[in-house]
Amino acid sequence: MKRYRNGEIWDFEHQMPVALGASDVILGLDGGTTSTVCICMPVIPFSDPLPDRPHVLARAVAGCSNHNSVGEAAARETLEQVMAEALLKSGSNRSAVRAVCLAVSGVNHPTDQQRILDWLRDIFPSHVGLYVQNDAVAALASGTMGKLHGCVLIAGTGTIAYGFTEDGREARAAGAGPVLGDWGSGYGIAAQALTAVIKAHDGRGSDTTLTSSILQTLHLSSPDELIGWTYADPSWARIAALVPVVVSCAEAGDEVANKILYDSVEELASSVKAVVLRLDLCGEDGKDSFPLVMVGGVLEANKRWDIGKEVVKCITKDYPGAVAIRPKVEPAVGAALLAWNFFMKESLRGCFKS
Repeated sequence: MKRYRNGEIWDFEHQMPVALGASDVILGLDGGTTSTVCICMPVIPFSDPLPDRPHVLARAVAGCSNHNSVGEAAARETLEQVMAEALLKSGSNRSAVRAVCLAVSGVNHPTDQQRILDWLRDIFPSHVGLYVQNDAVAALASGTMGKLHGCVLIAGTGTIAYGFTEDGREARAAGAGPVLGDWGSGYGIAAQALTAVIKAHDGRGSDTTLTSSILQTLHLSSPDELIGWTYADPSWARIAALVPVVVSCAEAGDEVANKILYDSVEELASSVKAVVLRLDLCGEDGKDSFPLVMVGGVLEANKRWDIGKEVVKCITKDYPGAVAIRPKVEPAVGAALLAWNFFMKESLRGCFKS
């Protein structure tokens, strides 16, 4: 096992070796643009039923691990640090790990997966099962308890729709960032609100209460100051943090804010519909049932303007078999369940071969 950039990350293993007979563990990581979560859970015997809420030994949180946002070196350091912290908190070390599923945003191509797998192989012993997925896959698994079937819609700072069939086919829609059309995301909603304020200010758009609400939230005195505020740090999460302001204005009856949210509903629903259609999740008659896992802050319920509810209504008009699921566990647990499923399947195949 090699150490990555920071040799001190794993020093705790020399100071606190795992005791004989210590339980084997699995690591699940959910890495996004805003934060990265790693959970450590005990290996569940294959003969045992899967509990509704798997036992979590430890949980660790770090910052962004999307290499497209912070660069590959910083992303790797974040991932390694959060894994080490979870093991330290659980009283385990790398020798006790049986499988790792790393589900991170920005993993969009087999070359991304292979590059991360090669790096992980330098960190963990050879007996550890290593699996790399897009973060949307872990989000789906958090709603289906580790089963890869159905469609997940993530709408937080960014957005993506990702689906799997029971025979292993997969498809995605959106997820390329707001510059390339992810306007249903938190960033997309907030960016449109900022644009509406500027347009209202210079006469290209309708008056909107978004102007006073956003200026008050940001402690600015004029729409002209929004230009400097926006470009001083155009990070996605910073912009997306304005979504609650847009929702509040829409709930108060602002037409501009309402249109932004209705447009976002259409965008999000169209992403899901594209995945469902490509994978034929709805069956030949369009009425077959399938899980629709809903994840992300944009989809959380509000007082009157419930974006998630409106998205589901829009989808079920065309695909009445869609069964909306709000996960009971976080995506990092979904990643751990995926690691467990992958590892157990490979173990069973190995038993049959021998």
